[in-house]
Amino acid sequence: MKKLVIATRRSRLALWQAEHVRERLATLHAGLAIELLPLTTRGDELIDRRLDAAGGKGLFVKELETAMAEGRADLAVHSIKDVPADLPPGFALAAITAREDPRDVFVSPKYPSIATLPRGATLGTSSLRRSAQILERHPHVEVRLLRGNVDTRLAKLDRGEYDAIVLAAAGLQRLGLEARITTRLEADEMLPAPGQGALGIECVARRAEVAALLAPLGDGPTTICVRAERAVSRALGGSCALPLAAYAEFRSNIVRLRALVASTDGKRVIRCEVEGDAADPQGLGERAAHDLRRQGAEEILGH
Repeated sequence: MKKLVIATRRSRLALWQAEHVRERLATLHAGLAIELLPLTTRGDELIDRRLDAAGGKGLFVKELETAMAEGRADLAVHSIKDVPADLPPGFALAAITAREDPRDVFVSPKYPSIATLPRGATLGTSSLRRSAQILERHPHVEVRLLRGNVDTRLAKLDRGEYDAIVLAAAGLQRLGLEARITTRLEADEMLPAPGQGALGIECVARRAEVAALLAPLGDGPTTICVRAERAVSRALGGSCALPLAAYAEFRSNIVRLRALVASTDGKRVIRCEVEGDAADPQGLGERAAHDLRRQGAEEILGH
């Protein structure tokens, strides 16, 4: 191949991620021309509604997949937490990159932590996972919908529309906005989304020549952990309509996986922790999902 075209969303973070992958590919494959194809997705346009009410995570990837299917692009770069647990037929994740900080962060010009928010303080997030975990511990906080890209969310905070917001650490770090972080939320307080902090590189499954070029970008331990996390989501329905978190850690060929399912109001939260051999991340994720169901997740899933 002489040229690769990378499909990407138009947000500053998405363009940074695509350019990061472009630079790594250019280093690996001298002489290969690599271009970006910025696209606007339905998820970027619907900024006043929750994703779960508008059609789910696939709203961020459909246009990119269409470009690949039509031959206008060879690959797409995603924040893997935005990628549905099940890809459409004919597509594959060719590489999952080394994970950056997987944590969520609390950002506020007024308060040092979630615990210091007074009754009725407004906290912005678009994530049911985040809001459920916040409401579990801090039911006095008013959690309000906050959509848009990172810069848009920070601008709304700076205009005083919210007292605080919660974002992913990796996004702020990639954009050079680490100074905006007030407090990093450890996994015990805010369990991350499946895949948070890692990039997923997608291509058409039958294009082995593209997959071969992308394979060196993959990180082994991250891939194992993310596949375990995504297996939990897949086994429980794979939808962003469910407050679900999953986070795996790799140590000495053993994977520790923590997961939770919650009611949207945070009044019921079911947690589990499993460990297993790194050779079977899918099986480990399915074990975690089974444990959550055994504890009563079906009742939450049915609501």
